[in-house]
Amino acid sequence: MEYRDVFFVVTGPTATGKTARAVHLAKAIGGEIISADSRQIYRGMDIGTGKDLAEYDGVPYHLIDIRPAGYRYSLYEFLEDFELAYDDIRGRGKPVIMCGGTGMYVETVVKGIKLPPVPRNEELRAELAGKSLEELTALLKTMKTLRNNSDIDTVQRATRAIEICRYYEQHPELKALTEPHPMQNALVIGVEVDRDTRRERISRRLRARLDEGMIDEVRRLIDEGIDPEDLIYYGLEYKFVTQHVLGQLSEEEMFRQLEIAIHQFAKRQMTWFRGMEKRGTPIHWLSSNLAPDDFTGRVLALTDQLSDNKDNS
Repeated sequence: MEYRDVFFVVTGPTATGKTARAVHLAKAIGGEIISADSRQIYRGMDIGTGKDLAEYDGVPYHLIDIRPAGYRYSLYEFLEDFELAYDDIRGRGKPVIMCGGTGMYVETVVKGIKLPPVPRNEELRAELAGKSLEELTALLKTMKTLRNNSDIDTVQRATRAIEICRYYEQHPELKALTEPHPMQNALVIGVEVDRDTRRERISRRLRARLDEGMIDEVRRLIDEGIDPEDLIYYGLEYKFVTQHVLGQLSEEEMFRQLEIAIHQFAKRQMTWFRGMEKRGTPIHWLSSNLAPDDFTGRVLALTDQLSDNKDNS
């Protein structure tokens, strides 16, 4: 099996060095990288999202800096953009490597789930108007299983999620499209680090980002007209740094609360990845302590196993 026939995925929790591993792999096989990071798509949000574009060192990357800051990107849009990038790379005969820690993006792509376009339902929106987020959440829970909070973080998103569920109920012929059709020859690699090391890396990286000017970055975004509430919506660095810039948190309070929030975020990421495995997606975990050549060598060895398994099936 040629490398271009394998769909490589490099994922894992924050602060594990995923990008460096994906770049080393891409150089070894002549591949290109598609980002699966839900915040790196925004232009101007660089330090807080840890883009580190110099780290790509000439390796072509996709789905970074594709929307303006303040925009609220959706899973539906990601799947559309991913498919365009994937087809482009494959059409040029290059291997595709998806790299990022947004578990919902990773799992949806690997499982081959499609999201048909759903039109606005003005009658339903009028019916839901005035309901609180708590009421909308309770209604949505009767319609689907909530695996994360992305559908219920605002009234608008909860309303849209209900609108989508109602549309699927009314169009049962679309159900087959939304069922999993796993991608062929997907090889999912998880970059693993022990809990104590991860916590130390998170704290060290946070201090480095503040030293690099993360507070000034948030001030610039606000000065450019980005609504502070939109930055707070993005969570983590942008939430707490914005609250500091607005005078709601001291710098010490910002650092302490943000550090805790990132640690909690990493735990939630691992919970998602373990759930992915339970839901049938194999993840091959490799230590972040491996030398780059050893890491890439193990990935390519797994590729050979993938080929052998296909030949024997």
